Amino acid sequence: KRVIMMPQPLPQASELELRIADIVISELKLDDVTAQTFDPELDLVDELGIDSMDLTTVVLVLQDEFEITIDEDDYPKLKNIRAIAEYIQACKA
Repeated sequence: KRVIMMPQPLPQASELELRIADIVISELKLDDVTAQTFDPELDLVDELGIDSMDLTTVVLVLQDEFEITIDEDDYPKLKNIRAIAEYIQACKA
């Protein structure tokens, strides 16, 4: 089983990253991890092992939550919490 927690809370995680982590944790039904302990650099596909259906589900929730549109061609860019946060910030800019 992969370890998806950091040993300490991540003080450098932004509020946006914490909200995204909450969504990912909730939608993927992850146990033993909180938004504060979720590593924002963890690769969601390669390290966490989510598939395209899981990613699509997360993207749909993100689009509703942040009132943005995420193009399907951009899905590969959404590799971790930090990258998703940067993408959302760019959409909102």
